[in-house]
Amino acid sequence: MPLDVIVLVVVAGLFAIVSGMNDGGAILATGLKLPTVRPATGILTLVALVALIPLATHQVALTFVNRLATFHDPGGRYAMTIAVICSLTVVLVLSAKGRPTSLTLAIVGGLTGAGLGWGLPVSAGSVALVLGFGMAAPVVGALVAWAVTLLLLRLANAHSLPSWHRVAFIVQCVAYAANDGQKMLAVFIIAGGTPDLDLGTTALTAALFGLGALYGLPKAGRLLSREIIVSRPLHGVAAELAAGGTVIASAAAGMPVSMTQVVAGALIGAGMTGGGGRVRWYAAVKIATAWLLTLPASALLAGMAAWTAKAALP
Repeated sequence: MPLDVIVLVVVAGLFAIVSGMNDGGAILATGLKLPTVRPATGILTLVALVALIPLATHQVALTFVNRLATFHDPGGRYAMTIAVICSLTVVLVLSAKGRPTSLTLAIVGGLTGAGLGWGLPVSAGSVALVLGFGMAAPVVGALVAWAVTLLLLRLANAHSLPSWHRVAFIVQCVAYAANDGQKMLAVFIIAGGTPDLDLGTTALTAALFGLGALYGLPKAGRLLSREIIVSRPLHGVAAELAAGGTVIASAAAGMPVSMTQVVAGALIGAGMTGGGGRVRWYAAVKIATAWLLTLPASALLAGMAAWTAKAALP
């Protein structure tokens, strides 16, 4: 196996673990105030869907590979490796400073910057379209969550809310597996040199993701379930339904969006039904600031690293 493939496979595995740390807790966090889905059951469900759903559809993974930049060109594996390493660096630095951010934004910036730095064909139109969907998704999630919360206030009660939660959690897990979770698979696609996926690849990715989720659940869960809003269980259920529906709609268009961003937006929308005072705006602003820094920082770092690496290679 060529050295560039071995390195990229190792980087892909690390990326899957960090994705679990960053995303897994966020997905489970909204329902932590309900005992319906235990964390262990939730992680197993999420891991199973991350392994299985991409076998049916992985259009979002192909968007990462083909539409931002053409990573099948010569040097594509090197550029992809640089993009992932720089994306992880930005996310880990921001997280260490208490500003957890979107790994999806980071990888979009990293892929774009590395593509430009390596001299690969980069589609400005596709990058703009992905960014447009990414910016709109949290706003749409907030609006949908506001409406869903009002609906659940009429339809749900203490007896039926656990059933609503089970449905909402499955919807959210399906959404992640069909959309945001496929950023991990994009790296394995480039490493394997084929757009086709097999169960072995998706199962390995899902297992590594699950390990990361187990480690990252307490921190990510605390941030979203306690810091953004003073939440009630109904808010969490509404946020799951709204975020899941929004992300699935984006997946149908082949557009990657960040589940953590959409969940955060949905929690704010759900909280707003009880008045703006229920939202902890300082936490929301802190998260939004990290989002704004993530993409340009990843693009700049990856662009400089890719340009330097290409110039240094014989």
